Amino acid sequence: MKKYLSLIVLVGLFSFFSAKKIVWVAIGDSITYLNEHPNETGNRITKGYMTRVVEKLPEIEYINQGHNGWTSGRIAEKIEELNLVKADVYSVFLGTNDWWAGRPLGTFADYENNTGNGTVYGSFRLIINKLRGLNKDAKIILITPMQRADFVYIANMKNNAYGSYKDKKGQTLAQFAEAINTIGKYEHFPMVDLYHDRKLKLKHLVEYKRLKDPQTGQYRNYRYPEFIDIPFNPETDEYPYPVEAIDMTYDGLHPSDKGYEVIAKKLIKTLKNQ
Repeated sequence: MKKYLSLIVLVGLFSFFSAKKIVWVAIGDSITYLNEHPNETGNRITKGYMTRVVEKLPEIEYINQGHNGWTSGRIAEKIEELNLVKADVYSVFLGTNDWWAGRPLGTFADYENNTGNGTVYGSFRLIINKLRGLNKDAKIILITPMQRADFVYIANMKNNAYGSYKDKKGQTLAQFAEAINTIGKYEHFPMVDLYHDRKLKLKHLVEYKRLKDPQTGQYRNYRYPEFIDIPFNPETDEYPYPVEAIDMTYDGLHPSDKGYEVIAKKLIKTLKNQ
């Protein structure tokens, strides 16, 4: 009986240690990149969404292919230089920089007909072609961009941008999210739709934006949407998002720990269902 039990234990241990890891390559922009660079957030985050996912799903190991400030067009352009590896799962989390850069969204025909890197639809086709070439059986997860409030870079306030409450070059961020959803539905990819998540709506991204009252010159805390038309001068004003202003983002654009937790939970649910 003891020998039999010992054999069961040995078999169990062998199975445990020989279990194949699931390799996940996460492709994205700064929201992905910051997972390994919390110091670049002024240590306003402790960990990103990938670390949070693998803490709950330890059978997965991730590779961070986040590139600070990159668009889908830049990813597609450099796709052969990124040293992407064969993986079991790929996630693609892009689009917010394409919108702000004013890249043409194009039409679904650009994706369907593989027309090249001139539009966002075309860029996504090039990226997905590459991933399928690496592993035709891999799961590909598409993640839509989040909504965004007014962004002010914590390390350089001259780097700032208005939020997704208005268009950029005649295009809305909602249109970019819809394009990614359209590709996902067409390809039958699992989707993580952050743009339409009620927890990540504009009103939840920051508690307030601290700005000078144009009438009095005194600082006031303006909630969304009150702050939209209040001027901000990066040359003279204080950083408008003190720690107390952090909600789902710490700077109007990049997720806080709270925001990363929302993203991670949605990805965990998606990965468990695969």
